[in-house]
Amino acid sequence: MEKLLDQFSLGLFFWQFLLFVGLILLLKKFAWKPILDAVNEREEGIKDALLSAENAKKEMMNLKADNQKLLDQARAERDTMIKEAREIKEKMIADAKSEAQVQGAKMIEQAKASIESEKNAALAELKSQVSGLSVDIAEKLLKAELSNKESQSALVEKMLGEVKLN
Repeated sequence: MEKLLDQFSLGLFFWQFLLFVGLILLLKKFAWKPILDAVNEREEGIKDALLSAENAKKEMMNLKADNQKLLDQARAERDTMIKEAREIKEKMIADAKSEAQVQGAKMIEQAKASIESEKNAALAELKSQVSGLSVDIAEKLLKAELSNKESQSALVEKMLGEVKLN
């Protein structure tokens, strides 16, 4: 250690101290300040990124809530449309049934009227044929009965007796 003390020089110490302080000042101005600025800038960037991520997360939550609301609204509208479609279908079926019943009743009435008119026509034709046959039978009977004079006179007398004068 004595050897170290023997070699100590105040001038050398002064110049080394001056160079060390100069080096520290140079490093502070040209190295530490840019390094600290870069570190601070990176720290601010990280903080901004974290804030952006938090904001994005909140925005995603809001979008998710909005999407859920839209989905719920779409489901409600779909359910409403399905309900309306079912009501329209049921109304159309009911209308078709009532229209079919009305048409069926009209067809039944027309068939009854047609049957009645055909029945009346058949009865009229039957009466006509019966009356024609009755006249033919009466004519034949009268010819047979009135073939002689005595039976003609007896018939005229009988008819005159049945007729009453008012």
